[in-house]
Amino acid sequence: MTKKLLHKTSRIHLLFSIIILIVTAPVFYFITKQLYLDDADETLILRKKEFLKQSHPQLKKSDISTWNKFNRDVKIIKGKNLKKDSIFNTFYFDALVDENEPYRELNAPIFIERTPYTFTSRIDLVESEDLILSIAELYLILIFLFLIGQYIINKKLSEIIWKPFYNTLKQIEAFEIDKASKPKFLKTSIEEFNRLNQSIENLIDKNLRIYQHQKEFTENAAHELQTPLAVFQGKLDLLIQQENISQEHFEILTSLNNSVAHLKRLNKNLLLFSNIENNTFIDTESLIVNNFFLKNLDFFKEQAKATKLKLHIDLSTKLHVVSNPILLEILINNLFLNAIKHNIFSGSIHISITENCLAFTNTGTNVALNSEKIFSRFSKAATSKNGNGLGLAIVKKITDLNHWKITYSYTNHHHCFILHF
Repeated sequence: MTKKLLHKTSRIHLLFSIIILIVTAPVFYFITKQLYLDDADETLILRKKEFLKQSHPQLKKSDISTWNKFNRDVKIIKGKNLKKDSIFNTFYFDALVDENEPYRELNAPIFIERTPYTFTSRIDLVESEDLILSIAELYLILIFLFLIGQYIINKKLSEIIWKPFYNTLKQIEAFEIDKASKPKFLKTSIEEFNRLNQSIENLIDKNLRIYQHQKEFTENAAHELQTPLAVFQGKLDLLIQQENISQEHFEILTSLNNSVAHLKRLNKNLLLFSNIENNTFIDTESLIVNNFFLKNLDFFKEQAKATKLKLHIDLSTKLHVVSNPILLEILINNLFLNAIKHNIFSGSIHISITENCLAFTNTGTNVALNSEKIFSRFSKAATSKNGNGLGLAIVKKITDLNHWKITYSYTNHHHCFILHF
């Protein structure tokens, strides 16, 4: 499944930001906590220095109980045989909240009247935990808002920056070489987009010139071939009508006559293609599709009778369309002839008109046709020797010109072409 470039880059940036957030949040918490502990340790050491400087020289053993009574977080207790100061985390029961609370405590050895005692000072860490958590929450909120803002700004900015690219892409997707209009790309301040647009314009101009030259060559060649082909066929007809012609020569001339007839049909179809592409058939009117079947139905019945085809035609629904009458007649005739030429002996053809649809279903080869190539020029089934490969291409050209749709399917050994008006 493909993704838009903007979505892909935005997701990469968002994923990277989330990873950074997940990694930095706990690091930020532990660093903040350590900074607070360092500050608490400095406070404890400062308390000790103040005690040693101000209170310790005058303190007597008899004063210890009074000292402890009036100092909640600083106590003097009997010696613990400490050799040096120690700072650690511990818990004490707090009767006010009826639970153990975390503390940071300093124990330092001192002497009062030559008797060893321990100076203890502690700081309640509950407030520090609350402060750190509040700071962490504030950090997360700010980072989250920053990421959301960055994502929105990046998305909007990317849409503005990439707007010319999507405009170019949209015009390229809608461009058809056989249409008169050329894409008109937006001028931007981005060098890469301007280079891209210029390269595409050059490529389109080059292909349009090639296409125009090919179209002119096809049209001119078809016009120039009309007269010599007609003369050639006329001469062949005269030779075939000679009384003293041998059977061998007759067969050769007949084969040549069939080849010339094939060339004339091909030439006629090429001219028709050229006229359609040059918008020769621009006049349209409201038409009834049923009438075009009745107009040439006898001819098609004769064609079908030659190979004993069974015709089943349902014209009970009247279908109205707006189109050029010549193109509509060519469209129906080509589909009808296609169903006859590419059928099997004693096969069948089913034609039905429903609301906004015209369907041709016929027997034929026991394999499905290539739906991607069947409407291309000079595309024929491998087993087919009839036609010149332009009939269905002309049908597709006419449907595109009228903004209709034609579909092909193969079901139960039947080939089905459906026109959607």
